[in-house]
Amino acid sequence: MNTNPKSSNGSRWPLIPAALLVIVLVFTFSSRKGTLPVRTALVERGSVRSQISTNGKVEPLKNFEARALTAATVKRVFIHEGQRVRRGELLMQLEDADARTQAAHAEAQLRSAEAAESAIKNGGTHEEVVTTEAELAKARNDHDTAQRNLDAVRRLNEKGAASSAEVHDAENQLRRAATQVSLLEEKVKNRYSAPEVARVQAQAGEARASMAEAQGRLAKSNIRAPQSGIVYALPVREGTYVNAGDLLLEEADLSKVLVRAFVDEPDVGRLHPGQKIEISWDAVPGRVWQGTVTIVPASLHLLGTRNVGELTSVTDNRDLTLLPNVNVEVAIVTAEHQDALYVPREALRQDGGGKPYVFDVAGGSLTRRDVKTAIATLTKMEVEGIPEKTEVALGTTNGKPLVDGAAVKVVN
Repeated sequence: MNTNPKSSNGSRWPLIPAALLVIVLVFTFSSRKGTLPVRTALVERGSVRSQISTNGKVEPLKNFEARALTAATVKRVFIHEGQRVRRGELLMQLEDADARTQAAHAEAQLRSAEAAESAIKNGGTHEEVVTTEAELAKARNDHDTAQRNLDAVRRLNEKGAASSAEVHDAENQLRRAATQVSLLEEKVKNRYSAPEVARVQAQAGEARASMAEAQGRLAKSNIRAPQSGIVYALPVREGTYVNAGDLLLEEADLSKVLVRAFVDEPDVGRLHPGQKIEISWDAVPGRVWQGTVTIVPASLHLLGTRNVGELTSVTDNRDLTLLPNVNVEVAIVTAEHQDALYVPREALRQDGGGKPYVFDVAGGSLTRRDVKTAIATLTKMEVEGIPEKTEVALGTTNGKPLVDGAAVKVVN
């Protein structure tokens, strides 16, 4: 047995260069072969949708907003925030002493104006009419008496029993009686001039308007629900002093709500009435409300730093989960195909002429397949012209480009 260490070590050294040579040869052969390591995916079938994602706000569809008409004190509050109310139900009373005083004053003015109108219509007040009619009756009687006296004096004059002067006096007395009758008859028919009639009619119109306003103020001191719904805002309490214009309460039927979405300018042209909308709210994870585009933007405006258009959608809210004024996420579906072929967008390429294609991975090599494209999302592209389950290349793992006909090794 050889126990010389030098002889033993010396016999192993020639094996090391040989192993290195084998590794170099294998690497060189593999490199010359040009096999590309690629990641792949399958052509799949399913739903593909294009959508616009943005934010929005929930608003009541039919809102009733009660505000104080004048400075007043809240006398009674019959409801609480969140309460369901019926149409016509009394919700709140304001202190109405001033309103009642104004109504009483307006009523007095109206009665006076109506009396003046009646006087114009009837030729004066009742007392004036009675007096004038009495005077006219007396004047007519005096006229008849004067006529009979004149007739008698004339007969006497013919017989020489009365002088011409007495006839002349009797004629003058008859003329005075006739004039008095004419004046009183005109007074009965046209007591007031046209300007006087116009003035009285104008005063009556103003009095009626003042009365209506006063009655309206008095009625609005008692605030009633104009529709069935929910009181969702109640910023005042009994005894609160409010100024004219202060908000008293808000009430609406929240079984349907209006969602107002804010769409950035580049996406406004993709909007059309009837498009499907999906609404989500962070406070209710996993819940999605459905709606459709009701009104598309007619103009753009600044919202912070964004130039946006506003669209609206009416959404069913029968369970009353969506609350007024909450901020929501909105997805507007601009296009959707339920049974479509699609590939990852990473698999799609374009040649110099803009024609889309993919690389089919089959038999260990790449084959170009021209395709037609349709709906695109952030991650998917709908395609036509390639069978379902076809394996397509996404890209290489070593950064080298994909080439038609190149040998590949799938390294998913």
